[in-house]
Amino acid sequence: MYTYSQLISKNMIIAAICSVTFCGIAFFLMASSAEQEQNIQSRNVQQLFSLEKQYDISTIKSLATAVSAEKLAVLDIVTTDGQPAFSVNKELSLLAQWLAPSPALITLKKQALKIHLQINTNEQATLLLYLCITMSAFAFLIVFIGGQFSLQRYKNVIKSINNQIKEALTSVLDNNNSSMHEQQELFNLPELNQSINEIKSLVNDLLNDTGVLKKQAYIEPLTQVENRTRFVQYFENKHELFDFGVLTITRCSELQTINQIHGFTEGDNYICKVADILKKASGGFQSAKIFRLNSSDFATIIPNVTLKEAENYAEEITSRFNEYQQASDLDSVGYTGLAYFDKSNPLGELLALADTAISVAQTKQINSWFAQKDHDILANSSASYGNQNWRQEIDNVIENQRISLLIQHIKPSGRNTKVYHEILARFLNTNEEMLPTASFIAMAEKLDKIVAVDKLVIETVIMEIQRKNLHDQYFGINISARTIHNEQFLIWLERRLLKEAKVAKQLIFEITEYGLQQNIKVSRHFMDMIHRVGSRVTVESFGVGLTSFKFFRELKPDFIKMDSTYTRDIDEDRNNQYFLRLMVDLAHRLSITVLAESVESQEEKFMLEKLFIDGCQGYYLGRPEPIKNLAP
Repeated sequence: MYTYSQLISKNMIIAAICSVTFCGIAFFLMASSAEQEQNIQSRNVQQLFSLEKQYDISTIKSLATAVSAEKLAVLDIVTTDGQPAFSVNKELSLLAQWLAPSPALITLKKQALKIHLQINTNEQATLLLYLCITMSAFAFLIVFIGGQFSLQRYKNVIKSINNQIKEALTSVLDNNNSSMHEQQELFNLPELNQSINEIKSLVNDLLNDTGVLKKQAYIEPLTQVENRTRFVQYFENKHELFDFGVLTITRCSELQTINQIHGFTEGDNYICKVADILKKASGGFQSAKIFRLNSSDFATIIPNVTLKEAENYAEEITSRFNEYQQASDLDSVGYTGLAYFDKSNPLGELLALADTAISVAQTKQINSWFAQKDHDILANSSASYGNQNWRQEIDNVIENQRISLLIQHIKPSGRNTKVYHEILARFLNTNEEMLPTASFIAMAEKLDKIVAVDKLVIETVIMEIQRKNLHDQYFGINISARTIHNEQFLIWLERRLLKEAKVAKQLIFEITEYGLQQNIKVSRHFMDMIHRVGSRVTVESFGVGLTSFKFFRELKPDFIKMDSTYTRDIDEDRNNQYFLRLMVDLAHRLSITVLAESVESQEEKFMLEKLFIDGCQGYYLGRPEPIKNLAP
């Protein structure tokens, strides 16, 4: 006999299988229909444009508009000499993209035209979605009805049990002289025992299901530590659990860099390793609990200990971080901030104190910690101790030129392709130890020091080129979007490059697509100035914005560097392959070199070369190395 939960689970599985089977069949039929429809449209377009030997642009546009009104999502017409004649690109939903067949290519030699077209499957996708939802709803309705019948059966069983109990009690009362053995036989009811066991099993199943759901709600799946929701709950109940303690926040400083250079898989491995280190370091405190607050921050609550005792925990973390850093060749691993609390301290205040402590720790030794003991510091946000420390460090870096340059090579795909080395700046504190780069740049922008920092990087690169006589190579320099929108900086940069005209021809300035989009007019002025002095421009992280195609005509960069979301697993992603092929074709027609970043495997590199990408950059092709290793 099935328990209620078993019966429901069985019916749910059957309903899910039926729904998936129906949806799969419907998807296959609609995909086949879409492919047939595209073949029909391809023949229609080919016949329509074959009526005359030659068409002018206006005729092409009128014919193309007629055939692409509803049926086609993509219709790109170019002449064989590369001149665009007509282009329509309608956005397809994700499901419609799956249904749509690969774009068709029609070549009309007599008319000197090449036509790319793809059928519009948005309506089919909507119909398929409605069918799948209806089928699933119907299947699960059957499950619900079956469950109701089962519930009624259980009610009947319980009613029968109650009647049997009443009959047994009546019989006992009417036969007071019966033997004890006979009375026990009256209560030895198999149906009663079986039903009681089923009820117990049902209750146990419900308790187990509740435990699983609770675990899923409060456990972060990657690291298997409790999440931010559980952290807030735990801290709010501190009055019942403990009187005082120490809160520590550990920030994984290299996560963004690892994700960009090594890939998200390595980033996950790095986070898991940090979580393991925190678990081992907290082993000396029996009641310590670890939580993951967000992608890069872990919190540890150590109840009923003083700040001095918790500093031993911080020291243990730093020691283990140093070991991990040496073994994994990272610039740093993480920084920790400590804050003492009692029952009177609100959570927001403690988080702000710990965050301030992290800012201070990042200006000290690599992987260091700092205990924020001054709670009054939050009373004046403009005089934050963390901000003061960062301001001093940034000023010290600028005044004493505490900067180290690394390079990461961009590998050309062909012998005739000219690419460059990207310069990666690293900044040093007073102890000649490396500051976390992402935090340094973020704080420089926050404290309005980023223009001075970018000037320092540019000056250092120019001096390094001259000192090492690297006049036959090219170098890319990253510039902040805020910097290029600073009019005084643009005047300084133009004069500096005109003064060093020979070096200016070797420099390529890299700016993010998002930064350029913030003010197209100023960005165009910046690019015009850069081209005027003989330098060039790369638009990096290209393809994530909504105005990507406008860059080609409005800004005309020399290079575009495709965002890592397009290059990651490109060997398996057909949609990205199609998009990159179109981008490369369009860019090459305008003499723009296309580069790919974050290339992490041989398969990705091979596929990118098949798509005619001009150059690749990433951990698979080479790690960043000191510029001093570069031969003249």
